[in-house]
Amino acid sequence: MSFAWSALLAASLLAAEPSTPAEGYEDALVQWGLGQAGQTLEPDPEGKRLESVLVASEDVVAPSDPYPMFLDIFHARTRDEVIRREVLLEPGQLYSAKLALETARNLRKLGIFAVVRVVPVRGSSPDAVSLLVVTKDLWSLRLNQDFQLVGSLVQSLRLQGTEQNFLGLNKKVALDFLLRRDSVSLGQTYIDKRLGGSRWSLEETASLVFGREHNQLEGTKGSVLLTRPFFSLDTPWSFQAQAVWRVQPVRIFRGADVWALPYPEGGTVPYIYDARELSGSTLYLRSWGSRYKLDAGAGLGAYHRRYGAPASSGLDEAQRAWFQDTHLPRSEDATYVLGYVRLWDTRYEVMRDVGTYALSEDYQVGHYVTATARYAPALLAGAGNFAEVGLTARYRVRLGDALSSVAAAGSVRRLLGEEGAWTNRRWAAEVQQVSPKVLGGRFVVRGLLDVDIDDLNERVLLLGGGNGLRGTKAEAYTGKRMALLNVEYRTPPLILYTVHLGGVLFYDAGSAFDVSPSFVHTVGVGVRLFFPQFNTYPFRLDFGYVLNGDRPPFGDRFSFSGGQVTELRPGFLDAPL
Repeated sequence: MSFAWSALLAASLLAAEPSTPAEGYEDALVQWGLGQAGQTLEPDPEGKRLESVLVASEDVVAPSDPYPMFLDIFHARTRDEVIRREVLLEPGQLYSAKLALETARNLRKLGIFAVVRVVPVRGSSPDAVSLLVVTKDLWSLRLNQDFQLVGSLVQSLRLQGTEQNFLGLNKKVALDFLLRRDSVSLGQTYIDKRLGGSRWSLEETASLVFGREHNQLEGTKGSVLLTRPFFSLDTPWSFQAQAVWRVQPVRIFRGADVWALPYPEGGTVPYIYDARELSGSTLYLRSWGSRYKLDAGAGLGAYHRRYGAPASSGLDEAQRAWFQDTHLPRSEDATYVLGYVRLWDTRYEVMRDVGTYALSEDYQVGHYVTATARYAPALLAGAGNFAEVGLTARYRVRLGDALSSVAAAGSVRRLLGEEGAWTNRRWAAEVQQVSPKVLGGRFVVRGLLDVDIDDLNERVLLLGGGNGLRGTKAEAYTGKRMALLNVEYRTPPLILYTVHLGGVLFYDAGSAFDVSPSFVHTVGVGVRLFFPQFNTYPFRLDFGYVLNGDRPPFGDRFSFSGGQVTELRPGFLDAPL
């Protein structure tokens, strides 16, 4: 759904009489589902024989929603067999609340439902029970968006014309438009999460990249992923095979302009380089345990990476050598063997008002630890000859209505042979605290630290604007390391029929640095707008004021994007290699 349409619908609702339901959005749908099925809840279902599985699917636009019902003509509601295929309980089994909750999580992961609730209902006899699956589809024929705006500067804008649930079969087809400051990408995506009705999944995407300066084709990128995932906690094995490519120029911006790097001999060098990346990998995993899981396995992979200043850059040989040595990622070929281990607690907690105001949000609690090791021998001249390891750890706990989590990750590479040096040392840590309700809302605090040492890829962090330090100029601060603190008070929402409108007060402190941090502090206000029929995340509009440091013009203090700011976190925390 486009934000413009969402805003128009919200504006029309502001003139209507507000309707704040006495019960929650999802609870009201459960009551609707019980009425549709003619059932009543079973208060004590555990261990009783399961008689049947019932499905109650609500239209995207129902009589209780503030939108015209003719919109349902353009949406194919998810077919019952697609829903039943995900149910982990079968008639004749003994009812298990654990499997019912896992069924609900798996259905929510499909990304085609606004609401999923799985509840036990009374059977035909005292020792029997039935399972009722209540769903409400997300609007599937949509213009998906992912955007970053700071003031009038459009850092990126993705528009994806998507049928997210083609013919109600849980298949995604999409045409993709991605606007960046230097390029326009046109592509397509196809995702089939149950390939041929099986447990295998296929995802593929491919794009053409056009430079905005000359409107000419300058690259391509894409990926293909075939996987058989752990579709339940009792699944004994999984497998995946993946191929990825990217061939295109890379331009690093600060604000509206390409970053002009100061050259030691005078003048500047534009931060532009050509990238050619090709990779393929496989991974097979086995799983053991019930409450505490151990997943372990191995795989093979290979990649080819080349980076260099473009021929049209106009740099002389000395400038090229300096640019290559000090700022470009390392060109490298490698063929490697991979080992992977994961230890985790299978408990989950469901909360409904942390990020989305109304929808169920699944949080894995307890420990979650992974270890990945790669060995790349020097099979060919100039290729590989290193070993590296990456570790991640997270612990999350729910105490009453509060949610606390701490996460850390680290990686290191050992160059073998004559080089014999340690490099690519990086570590990051994140702490996040969601408070119990205070005056109906919540405080959310996030602290993040990202440290890079001897990085062969010459990674540079850019901080400022909508990426965590709100109210500052876009990409105002740069460095190899970053420290960031976000403190928010998220008000309870005003509910206009089913549209949720909330407010935010925030304080940010951040620094991108090479040696020691110098923090910039900002404060501000924001609004969050959430449409549960159309999105699983809120839109956010924030205005920040810099307490110290340079203050941008008034209009550049606004930032606008989808999702909560605390969702912006390094992918390194989940996958360090």
